Amino acid sequence: MSARMIQLSGVIIDMIYSVDAVPAPGTEAVVHGSAIAAGGGFNAMVAARRAGLDVDYGGTLGSGAFAGIAEAALKDEGIGILHPRLDGQDQGCCTVLIDRDGERSFIASSGADGVVTDADLARIKPGAGDWLLLSGYALHYKGSREALTRWLQAQAGRGLDLVFDPCPLVAELPAAAVPAALGAAAWVTANAEEARVLTGLAGPAEAACKLAEGRKGGALVRAGAAGCWLALPDGVVSHLPGHKVSAVDTNGAGDAHTGTFIALMAQGWAAAAAARAANISAALSTTRRGPSTAPAWDEVQSVLERAEAPV
Repeated sequence: MSARMIQLSGVIIDMIYSVDAVPAPGTEAVVHGSAIAAGGGFNAMVAARRAGLDVDYGGTLGSGAFAGIAEAALKDEGIGILHPRLDGQDQGCCTVLIDRDGERSFIASSGADGVVTDADLARIKPGAGDWLLLSGYALHYKGSREALTRWLQAQAGRGLDLVFDPCPLVAELPAAAVPAALGAAAWVTANAEEARVLTGLAGPAEAACKLAEGRKGGALVRAGAAGCWLALPDGVVSHLPGHKVSAVDTNGAGDAHTGTFIALMAQGWAAAAAARAANISAALSTTRRGPSTAPAWDEVQSVLERAEAPV
């Protein structure tokens, strides 16, 4: 059986608005463009698929108009769905404001994506070579955090190739959830602020080293255009520079990085090479508008080949 990625975090529907600037309270912003698209956990799945890995959605899919959009998007990308539909609850949604600099702001509401039961998790059967991805968002939602925390606690020491992405809400996660996730994760991937919250260390290299301690895999600290820091459990840390582009929309860039990294690791790449390619994928994703804009693999490969060509 070939390797795959199993996404444990929910798919939501993004309602995306391009504005000059996020409006101050009591004011209004003129929208220059809008779109509705699958987002949330969908973004990393798309990146992994485009980097050549089979992917299954292990989160919850509801019933309703938004759930229909999510299901169609999953099928369009060739992503399998592991659970039966949840009746009576639609998919959650997120209002995304993209300003003139490509920076994004979010207002999110969970739906069926925020419901996970013990029975759901019992259906997750990772095989040899499978990788799993969990976002901190799934540990934040009231309808999913307790079952997921119990499941994570049971996975500690089992050697799963589980990647934990703490999400911007890491400081608000329940007290038991973060230790459970960190205890089960082979890899942690976080942006610089999330890494600071988790470790108390402001330097991305130092935070990456701290997060990598005792892991089967290691840790990545993402720093946007500056690339990422990769740390291994033996204390070796390296900075992998970003790929320079003119960004128009950073929505989903971190997810593109994570999905690409997982796909390449599952296919046997060395961690540094996978992280370097993930930097390129994330950068290219910011050159087009939308949440799930990870590039096709040949685009990433082309950049890698140019970088390796003799001058």
